[in-house]
Amino acid sequence: MNSLLVTGGAGFIGSNFALYWLETYPQDKLVVLDALTYAGNRANLASVEQHPNFTFVHGNICDTGLVETLLKEHKVNTLVHFAAESHVDRSITGPDAFIETNIIGTYSLLKAAKKVWIDEPKSRGEQPLTHRFHHVSTDEVYGTLSPTDPAFTETTPYAPNSPYSASKAASDHLVRAYHHTYGLEVTTSNCSNNYGPLHFPEKLIPLVLTNILFDKPLPVYGDGQQIRDWLYVTDHARGIDLVIKKGRLGECYNIGGINEWANIDIVKLICRLMNEAFSNNPELAQKYPLATKAMSGESEELITYVQDRAGHDRRYAIDPTKSQQELGYKPAESFETGIRKTVEWYLNNQGWWETLLISHKGN
Repeated sequence: MNSLLVTGGAGFIGSNFALYWLETYPQDKLVVLDALTYAGNRANLASVEQHPNFTFVHGNICDTGLVETLLKEHKVNTLVHFAAESHVDRSITGPDAFIETNIIGTYSLLKAAKKVWIDEPKSRGEQPLTHRFHHVSTDEVYGTLSPTDPAFTETTPYAPNSPYSASKAASDHLVRAYHHTYGLEVTTSNCSNNYGPLHFPEKLIPLVLTNILFDKPLPVYGDGQQIRDWLYVTDHARGIDLVIKKGRLGECYNIGGINEWANIDIVKLICRLMNEAFSNNPELAQKYPLATKAMSGESEELITYVQDRAGHDRRYAIDPTKSQQELGYKPAESFETGIRKTVEWYLNNQGWWETLLISHKGN
C-alpha cells in the first residue's frame, strides 16, 4: 500500500488526479494538502470525502513544519506536487504570489521531504526511507515555438517568458538540485495545456463555455493564432501514474496530448458544439435562458478580439516520445471525445461553476 501526499489537490489537475488515484488504487492512502486559494475548491473532492483512505488538510505548502508532520503521521512515501499559482494573466499583474507559492513553496516541500525521508533516518544510523517526490511542471518553461519549430523535448533549453513560467522553471531547477545534491528521489513531468471537468472558469475552454451560456463576449487575444497542445486531464493523471511507477529517478518526462490547436479554432469548435447541444436538447433553453446565441446556432457571433497579452508565447507543443518509449504513455482520449465530455460536464454541472463565478466575482 502506498501513502500519497498530494499538494494542491483541490485544484483542477490535482483534484482530477486524486479522483483518478483513489478510483484506480482504492487501497492506497491519499492525503490532500491545499490552501484553498481562489482556484482551490474542496467541492472538487466531494465524491471521495467519505472514502476511508482519504484525508483533507487545509494548509499551505510554505508551512514546512506542517508538511513534515503530515509526512510522518501518514507515513507518506510518495509526494505529488501540483500546488502552484498557474494563471499567466495573474502572474503579469501580481507576480508576488507566484514567487511565494511556486518557488518558496516548492523549496519548503523539498526541505521537509529531505528531513523526514533522508536526514532523520541517517541520524538514527538507518537507511533513507523509500520515497518518491514527483514534481508537476509545465511546457511553458521551454518558452515559445515558431509554427515550424519541432516540439519541445526534455532536452529543450529553458526559456520562460512570463513570471509564471519563470517561477515554475525555478522550481524545476530546485527539484533537480535536491536530487543531484542530496539524493532525494525525484521525478518531474512537464505537461501541455490541460482541459476537462473541474477546470476553473477563468481558463480558456471553461471561460468560453460559460460565457456562451450568458451571451457574453468570447475574448480572443490578438489574432487568436496562438497554438497550444491540449491534453485531457485524466490522461495527464495516467501519465503521472506511469512516471511514478516506471520513471527513472532524476528524470523529466513530457506528457502531451499530441493535439495542437490554434486558440481561435478552439473557440469556434466550442461554439459549434454548444450550438449542436442546444439544437439536440431543447431542455437546455429552459435551463440556460440567457444563451440566445446558442439557441439560434449563432454562438460564433460572440467572438470578440481583444488586445494581446504582454509577452504572449506563440506556440507550445510537446514531444512525448520519451514517455511513450520508456513508460508506455499514450493519451486515451482523442480531442473529439475529450472536448465533448468536457462540454457535457459543464452543461450538467451548472451548480459547480456558477458557485465559483459568484464567489470569485471581481477576484
